[in-house]
Amino acid sequence: MTTIHDVNLMPPSAFLEAFGDVAEHSPWVAREAASFRPFANREAMIASFERAVRSANREAQLALICAHPDLAAKAKLTDDSSREQAGAGLNALTSEEFARFNDFNESYKRRFGFPFIFAVKGATKRMILDCFAERVSCGTEAEFATAIAQVCRIFRFRIEDRVSP
Repeated sequence: MTTIHDVNLMPPSAFLEAFGDVAEHSPWVAREAASFRPFANREAMIASFERAVRSANREAQLALICAHPDLAAKAKLTDDSSREQAGAGLNALTSEEFARFNDFNESYKRRFGFPFIFAVKGATKRMILDCFAERVSCGTEAEFATAIAQVCRIFRFRIEDRVSP
């Protein structure tokens, strides 16, 4: 685990190498967050990643949301996504559960035009399915805001796994 002191001393290329994957397939978030260094602590670092996302234009935010994989999909996942989804049991679904996740993924994307985002760390597949059922009836703007908040939770968890408090 890296200390915040070491994070602050990293040259830009090393920072990008270490944290460019925190926001799924979107290294621009880490590049922007790095501009807020030095970070006082890990929480300030996380806040800088969130500021980078929230200050981006809607097109960049939508691209960031769309960079995330469908939950429980049989797709190539990043190492972080694989670990997180396995931790929630999404790698061991029954055929009925898998079909239900696929149905939710497809209906959600049809309704909103972007994938369902849920920070699965610490969640169960039941919690995720319940949230799917609840959120699919939300308004588009509210759901876009929720997706951005969930993206921020995902990189919070990832930074917490890599940087000591």
